Amino acid sequence: EVQLVESGGGLVQAGGSLRLSCVASGFPFGDLAIGWIRQAPGKEREGVSCISSVDGSTYYVDSVKGRFTISSDPAKNTVFLQINSLKPEDTAVYYCAAERYSYCSGYGFQWPSFGSWGPGTQVTVSS
Repeated sequence: EVQLVESGGGLVQAGGSLRLSCVASGFPFGDLAIGWIRQAPGKEREGVSCISSVDGSTYYVDSVKGRFTISSDPAKNTVFLQINSLKPEDTAVYYCAAERYSYCSGYGFQWPSFGSWGPGTQVTVSS
């Protein structure tokens, strides 16, 4: 089973930046797709970004393109989400999720089928 732990959330002013980290364990990192899903208060979960170590594919939801960058460090079993130009509407709990032998292209980020989830990290953006 894949275990995931997020970190890096916090309170930041609009226009600021944060880097979220997700450390994975329990399964070969190279066989995982790992993505970020966020849930704002009173809203449904939204798949934000994904990166697959299986084929290198990435995915971004349209609303974050140009502001969010996903990357990975296989030596540290870690996926990062760099968030720039933060907006109040980015306020949410950010979860990382993983699935074995999966991809982030083709059919896009199929996060509802991702089987392993971290506890989440809160991002709050003040205006």
